[in-house]
Amino acid sequence: MRKEHCFYLGSIVKKHSFRGEVVIKLDTDDPELYRNMESVFVDLGGNLIPFFIEKSSLSRGTMLRVKFDGVNSEDEADAIVKSGIYLPLELLPKLKGNQFYFHEVIGFTVVDANYGKIGVVTRINDATAQPLFEIQQGDKEILIPLIDDFIKKVDRQHKEIQVKTPEGLIDLYL
Repeated sequence: MRKEHCFYLGSIVKKHSFRGEVVIKLDTDDPELYRNMESVFVDLGGNLIPFFIEKSSLSRGTMLRVKFDGVNSEDEADAIVKSGIYLPLELLPKLKGNQFYFHEVIGFTVVDANYGKIGVVTRINDATAQPLFEIQQGDKEILIPLIDDFIKKVDRQHKEIQVKTPEGLIDLYL
């Protein structure tokens, strides 16, 4: 499985017992969805390796205690601690309305209520305090904060995001 066909679910943050159990910190708003998984992909050296789950239990919100098949000692658990956990994209719950996954809107056209078509989403920059749409218009890059009040409609069928940005924001880039 390749990373571009998967989504990041969380990472193994620590060992839990001498029997090879580990704790995964889930990066999700709904950890209950991942309580009874059969397997996950573990990022080991840049490769996604399938690991099958013998048992798991959710504890303290987004912490999932897991016993992987074949990981039976502290040393074996040490080898996977700090590794990322991934699942195939088709296992992501479907979102409705104006909710979207960042990867889902790459390539969508952005249309502003005042300026019309302003470009195509090339990336979502979530390394900042406020995630940003990175929009390409010709040789110019336009940055629009992902603020619910700005996003008026996400049209998956036409691959379009309709926004209403504050006066002057788009002018900064054009």
